[in-house]
Amino acid sequence: MPVRTSLSKGLQVAPFQNFKRVANVWSEAASGEVMSGSTNMTDAKNRAREGFYMNNREYVRNFIGGEFVEAVSGERYEIINPSDETIIASAPQSGAADVEIAARRARDAFKEWRDTTPSDRSNILLELANRLGEGKDRLAQLEMLNVGKPLAMAKGEVDIAIDNLKFFAGAARVLEGKSAGEYLRGYTSMIRREPIGVIGQIVPWNYPLMMAIWKIAPALAAGNTIVLKPSELTPITTFVMAELCKGLLPDGVLNIICGDGDPVGSSISSHSDIDMVALTGSGRSGKHVAASAANSFKRVHLELGGKAPVLVFGDADLALVASTVRIMGLWNSGQECGSPCRIIASEGVYTKLLDLLGTELSSVAYGNPVSDESIAMGPVISRQQRNRIHGFIDKVDPKNILVGGTSVAQQRGFFVAPTLIAGVSQSDQIIQNEVFGPVVTLQKFSTEAEAIKLANDVSYGLAASVWTRDVARAHSSIRNLNFGTVWVNDHLPFVSEMPWGGFKQSGYGKDLSPYSLEDYTQIKHAMVKFA
Repeated sequence: MPVRTSLSKGLQVAPFQNFKRVANVWSEAASGEVMSGSTNMTDAKNRAREGFYMNNREYVRNFIGGEFVEAVSGERYEIINPSDETIIASAPQSGAADVEIAARRARDAFKEWRDTTPSDRSNILLELANRLGEGKDRLAQLEMLNVGKPLAMAKGEVDIAIDNLKFFAGAARVLEGKSAGEYLRGYTSMIRREPIGVIGQIVPWNYPLMMAIWKIAPALAAGNTIVLKPSELTPITTFVMAELCKGLLPDGVLNIICGDGDPVGSSISSHSDIDMVALTGSGRSGKHVAASAANSFKRVHLELGGKAPVLVFGDADLALVASTVRIMGLWNSGQECGSPCRIIASEGVYTKLLDLLGTELSSVAYGNPVSDESIAMGPVISRQQRNRIHGFIDKVDPKNILVGGTSVAQQRGFFVAPTLIAGVSQSDQIIQNEVFGPVVTLQKFSTEAEAIKLANDVSYGLAASVWTRDVARAHSSIRNLNFGTVWVNDHLPFVSEMPWGGFKQSGYGKDLSPYSLEDYTQIKHAMVKFA
């Protein structure tokens, strides 16, 4: 195993607007202090904190029409902890019949929910934020178990979810539109932004609760109802969130269905009574959803994969680049669509940066975060994901693998060693495809034009970063990089107020920000003739 690093070193940069609070949580973890849950919760909140148990495991159920129910089939499947491969929960193996019931409940609820005032919806979102805050420790512990991430990281994600709910609680009350006016003599025109209807939402396994809130908050704020499918691998915290919603949201406004992408996800995207489908997932899943949704002409919102370039010019702070790549490139075990995984450095600093990256990536402590609180990086989500990552690494010439690249000697758990690869070609799979693991590549460029060309020469367009002290070069790079987000001298900070979404095969539509709220509305032109 690599030499261990302190948690404080792993928090020099955090991809959150509230990174100071995240750092404080990590400090608590390092000192062994774990906060207990609130004691003044309602019965519903206490049940969420304690969980539904059967045989000492979380007993997850669907949430449809305001009630917790089994799948129509009665079948269930097991959920495992990727850190040690133990069974920690079971969940309903749902199908098309469950989607049918949920869509009907959501459609019925929409008739009244759409007529609630922005103030009403805002207050509900604020109360849900409060409930998540009171259940934070329980939610974070479950996320740690289900995804295999360090506890402090999981707590930080709950904080982000809370912030997002609060942001959209405010945004619900300030929807903007074009000014009313007399654009034709004798008529007044005005624009209405109205809810779309029933929204199907499919969220991933890398940030289960946080990604669910990123979808739920703007959709509810805009007056829509929801049928949501969490990843079949990580439904636990979404289920606990549903318990927190019980009695807060009108029955049928939020419905959650567990199960596989096919049939549950495919049924959501093709259902004629679902008006829009929003997915965060892989490019392949995005293509399936878009094709399925086309039959009913429903709106599609896709946040897909990425292959983020990191352009390092000769005047960059190389030590900061290397430490940021260590932290953000290995954040969530590299299972992050905006991960700084593709470093493209000026040939004048290439060798020095290579040495710095090798030192940084070799220093990371990884293992089971449940049994060792000093761990900075846990496992990847599944055996299939581990094998997929090694499939990419195995295609690389061994002489180009400078750090990691080998299987981790662990009896149990899906671990991948932090890996640094250099000297590969632009056309190689490790450059062109999203690996979604703790793998970083390093390339070199000789001119700014070549740097931009290498950065843009992939099918993805989600995020990128530029490292330079030259303001003119930074702005030129921002303009020429074909990515939805471009950072300068940092990588992966984000805020609820600014949009997140990509170009090209990274999808379309935005999460976060007022743009996300607008994505969950439809525009109506009202034109009134007056005497």
